[in-house]
Amino acid sequence: MQWQKAWRLFAIVLMITQLSSCGFQLRGDLPLQKYPAIYLQGDKHSELLNLLGKQLSRSQVKLLPDADSNAAIFQLDEDSLTRRALTIFPNGQVAEYELIYKVKYQLLLPGQEPKQYQLELNRDYQDDPDRALAKSKELDLLLTELRGQAVARILRQLGRL
Repeated sequence: MQWQKAWRLFAIVLMITQLSSCGFQLRGDLPLQKYPAIYLQGDKHSELLNLLGKQLSRSQVKLLPDADSNAAIFQLDEDSLTRRALTIFPNGQVAEYELIYKVKYQLLLPGQEPKQYQLELNRDYQDDPDRALAKSKELDLLLTELRGQAVARILRQLGRL
């Protein structure tokens, strides 16, 4: 029994040593030192814009109340969800949808031309007319997940610029 515990401890120490020697690090939040302050422009009731603001605040980026000519401006142009039928039941009702979430935005950096970006995320969604309430909750959860992934992509884009 004792030698099994010692062997297990040795294996764990060996794995930790190998992981640290190969340069592995936990990702955590992306550093956005290029943007000490940013102004978010768009519909103030947009869930995507609110989520982006929260993530930027967590990354120690100051959110400006008004546009400033010396700070970056993130302008949300479009945030839309469309559905496309994928499969249909024999009775003609849609059985499965493809959800297409599109985000169009611009980044205006001081002294530079505005850069336009667009991202599109797709998900399959199975519909069941007999469980309308449960499916509407599932759709809300999928939309929240899509918004979170869109914010992560936007933050990665900001980190690369």
